[in-house]
Amino acid sequence: MAERANRGINGRPCKGGRIKRRPASAFPLTIIAGKTARERLAAEGWQPHLFQAMVGASGGAKLLGLGHLDRFLFGDFLQRSHHPMELYGSSIGSWRHAALASPDPAQAIEILQDRYLNQTWEENETRSPTEVVDELCEWVMDGVLTPGTAAHISLHSRFTTHIVTARGRGLNNSNSRGAVALGMAFAAIANSINRSFLAHSFQRAVFSSGVSTAFQFRDFDTVHVPLSSTNLRSALLASGSIPFLMSGHRDINGAPPGQYWDGGIIDYHFDFDNYAGDGLVLYPHFTDSITKGWFDKAMRWRTIRPAVLERLVLVAPSTSYIASLPHQKIPDRGDFQRFKQNERLQYWNQTIERSKLLAEAFEETLDDPNPLARLAKER
Repeated sequence: MAERANRGINGRPCKGGRIKRRPASAFPLTIIAGKTARERLAAEGWQPHLFQAMVGASGGAKLLGLGHLDRFLFGDFLQRSHHPMELYGSSIGSWRHAALASPDPAQAIEILQDRYLNQTWEENETRSPTEVVDELCEWVMDGVLTPGTAAHISLHSRFTTHIVTARGRGLNNSNSRGAVALGMAFAAIANSINRSFLAHSFQRAVFSSGVSTAFQFRDFDTVHVPLSSTNLRSALLASGSIPFLMSGHRDINGAPPGQYWDGGIIDYHFDFDNYAGDGLVLYPHFTDSITKGWFDKAMRWRTIRPAVLERLVLVAPSTSYIASLPHQKIPDRGDFQRFKQNERLQYWNQTIERSKLLAEAFEETLDDPNPLARLAKER
């Protein structure tokens, strides 16, 4: 274990004994920890067994912005322990966690990133955008859920998987584009008045391979559905089904009847008021702030600063790192329309390659004699 901890991301020994720290302004990661998290890291160091849970946010193409950081976390850091962990994810976060709970996590996350990156279509495509996107997502999932993988994920002895979806109510319990348009408009207005009113439009449905102990969902009516090899694929696809862009999934096996949509509608970055665990939460994230639900994105007053969250450790690309990327941003879903296919592929490949800096920076954090040296100042 000790020898493994001193090896680089390519399996080579880390250089030296003394660590030369880069200026904070040049460090590729922003690492924010709550008060309890800082105390435990200071006392015990960066030990994976400290983390009871991991959270994965919605974000689509943003998973490529983490690239090699995810590969290092899944294939190395989290493999240095055998302690049980709970994985909570919505949309692409749940897809990333499916890779972590696969038989070969390092290979699975690389395949997921590669397939997501290489989604292409004919220039003169005659099918509707929804048909094209549905088919592409099925193709991406084919790479992740190879034969036998679904059973492995749903029965994993260490990782308990929780896939968050949004079950439509009222007009949103429909696959009619017009009905959903009205239902989403109503949901947006209701949410702007009070986030709790969103419960009139959606119910949180969590597909779980075991008991949820780290998160006790109290803010919305929530149903837990047993996750199995027969409903895993549908749950994952439903969790990433953005209304209007995708067709959603209806009447999933073992779940209450209805139309299931993207889990990010309710849990875009998750509401950590629901966290009830004793251990720490690891959050590899795309940004240094947390927005509870998708409709809250424009409501700055609802953004939670992670430094106030006692047991959270958030790891995200730093502002300076993002500024150094092509187009000064990490990939996002808008890139499909923003760039021609060859331009998008080039940009996304460059971003994946650059993300090696994130993995190296996290490894530096693990190896530093001072566990708090790379953390952002308490806010």
